[in-house]
Amino acid sequence: MTTYVLVHGAWQYGESWDRVRPELETLGHEVHTPTAGGLRPGDSPDVSTDDACRPIIDYILDRDLRDFVLLGHSWGGVLIAKIAEALPDRVRRLVFQSAFVLLDGQTVLDNVPPFFPPALHANAADRGDGTVLLPFEIWRDGFMGDATLELAREVYDRLRPQPFRPFTEPVDLSKFAELPIPKSYLNATEDNGLLQGEWGWHPRMSNRLGYFRLVQMPGGHEVMYTRPKLLAEKIVEAGRD
Repeated sequence: MTTYVLVHGAWQYGESWDRVRPELETLGHEVHTPTAGGLRPGDSPDVSTDDACRPIIDYILDRDLRDFVLLGHSWGGVLIAKIAEALPDRVRRLVFQSAFVLLDGQTVLDNVPPFFPPALHANAADRGDGTVLLPFEIWRDGFMGDATLELAREVYDRLRPQPFRPFTEPVDLSKFAELPIPKSYLNATEDNGLLQGEWGWHPRMSNRLGYFRLVQMPGGHEVMYTRPKLLAEKIVEAGRD
C-alpha cells in the first residue's frame, strides 16, 4: 500500500478528486485530498502561495502522514514544490500532473501564453473581489476538450473562484532544486490548457525537474473527470519506487 496526498489545481478543491479516490482505494492505497487555502468555503481570497499551502501542511502534520507520494495537478505543482520544501523528510516522491514547475522567483503568469495575463488581469478587475474565473469557452476547449459538452458544463458550474494573488506574486523556490526527493511528471497528451508546442506542459515544465520519471496518458487537462480509472493507474505508475 502507498499513501497518496493529491493536491488540486486552480478553481478546484479536495472533492475534485472524488472520481479518482475510489479507484486508488480499490487498488489498495490510502488517499488524502486536502483543499488549499483560499478555496475552502469561507476563506478569504487574499492569500499568498504560502497561505494556500498552509492548510495542506497542517493537514499532513495533524495526521502525522509520512512516506507519502505528493501529487500536484496544474497550479498544484507550485504548491507541492513549496510543501516539499517545508516537509522534505516526509515526502517519498513528487508527482507533477500536467503541472507548473516554476523556476525560483517566477510567477505563474510568467509561465502562461501571452494572451492569458491581460485577460486574467481584466477579469480580476471586473470581479473586484481578488478572484478570477475562466470563460466557459476557454474551459471547454483548453481544459476539457476530451469531455462531452454536458460533463464540461457540469464541472465548470462547480468550479470555485480562484484567488488571483498567488498567480501574480513571485514564488521563492530557492530550496526546491536541491531537494533529493525523486520526481515524476505525468503528462496528458491532449492537454491544451497551455496550448501545444512551445507553451505546452511537457517538455517545457517537466525538463525543469532535472532527471525525472515520465509517465504519459491520453486525455485533456481534467482527466480526473474524464478518465479517472486510467488516471489512478498512471498515478500508481508515476508514484512507484
